[in-house]
Amino acid sequence: MGLNDTPSSERVHIGFFGCTNSGKSSLVNAVTGQDLSVVSDIKGTTTDPVKKTMELLPIGPVLIIDTPGYDDESALGSKRVDSTKRVLRSCDIAVLVCVAGRDYTNTELELISLFKERNIPCIIAKNKADLLNSPAADEKNTVYTSALDKTGIEQLKNAIGDCVKNSSKEISYVGDLIKPDDIVVLVTPIDSAAPKGRMILPQQQAIRDILDHGAVSAVTKETQLERTLRALSQPPALVITDSQAFAYVSKVVPEEIPLTSFSILMARYKGFLNQAVKGVKVIDSLKDGSRVLISEGCTHHRQCDDIGTVKLPKLLKNYTGADLHFEWSSGAGFPENLTDYEIVIHCGGCMLNDKEMKFRMAQAQEQGVAFTNYGTALAYMQGILRRSLSPVPDIEF
Repeated sequence: MGLNDTPSSERVHIGFFGCTNSGKSSLVNAVTGQDLSVVSDIKGTTTDPVKKTMELLPIGPVLIIDTPGYDDESALGSKRVDSTKRVLRSCDIAVLVCVAGRDYTNTELELISLFKERNIPCIIAKNKADLLNSPAADEKNTVYTSALDKTGIEQLKNAIGDCVKNSSKEISYVGDLIKPDDIVVLVTPIDSAAPKGRMILPQQQAIRDILDHGAVSAVTKETQLERTLRALSQPPALVITDSQAFAYVSKVVPEEIPLTSFSILMARYKGFLNQAVKGVKVIDSLKDGSRVLISEGCTHHRQCDDIGTVKLPKLLKNYTGADLHFEWSSGAGFPENLTDYEIVIHCGGCMLNDKEMKFRMAQAQEQGVAFTNYGTALAYMQGILRRSLSPVPDIEF
């Protein structure tokens, strides 16, 4: 992936929801300007969420999601409803597509309630407005549209854009921690688990964010870190390392130079670092038979020294001295019931958006299960968590 590509996790997730035959898929096609979804008069044409990454003016990079009809009563209807609920976990903006001129159905009222419960900004698109006998009345957060004659489409895009402005992030990945002309050293080990020919997403994001904020990034392997530090004309304002090299890097970097990890910065960026720091202390109470869930947001080919399945379990066993029971999840397969586990240790979530990561964290909290992430756990077990949190404001340890 090139540096100019925007990953799905960094795109605004816009979900289109509604009853079967509300014209939802036709409206999605009108908004995107593409035949993204199959359109038919037959109920239940959209069987699974259809996703499309694109640039949508005036918003920018977005992920459009067309969901199955929420009132689907077919044999597969319950599965389709479940898949729609999963989409809600990662939605930044919800567009509820209704038929203009009709009262809300019970299904539509249920969806509105779900949006409020999940704190998802909602826009009502009253579609098929071309069938109205009288002019539409103005209503709050409501746009009258017609996928058939393309009226109201620009108004809908602008309404979505206003929602995005009101819900934009207050912090950047690393840019708000540095000043223009600062030097930031990025330590990126190249081992068998590193993707061939490219850098992992957190490293790409760090480089771009540093450049966007007028600072200088110096990228090096851990084996060349000492030489890199000596070659610099001034001490770096910050060193960011891959979590797997944390122990080694912390010995090389002088104490007066701020040091943290990509994973800790990602947890902060995704909005769950405080909870990760609180949850990590449960590691000290793990004993024989304790169950640990290790979760990754993406799916990839496992290497012989994979961090999630090999390195992290080995370190946990050595640190606790206990015979622990490990289970793993990846991609969208995050378990609904977490009560069997003492702790969930999640990856940094670079391939998941903020909403999905916060949903997983909240799910663990509601079930009384500790939640932390790889970088926090590794730093804690290596005795350097306090130092790795020092560059980050407002984090209690």
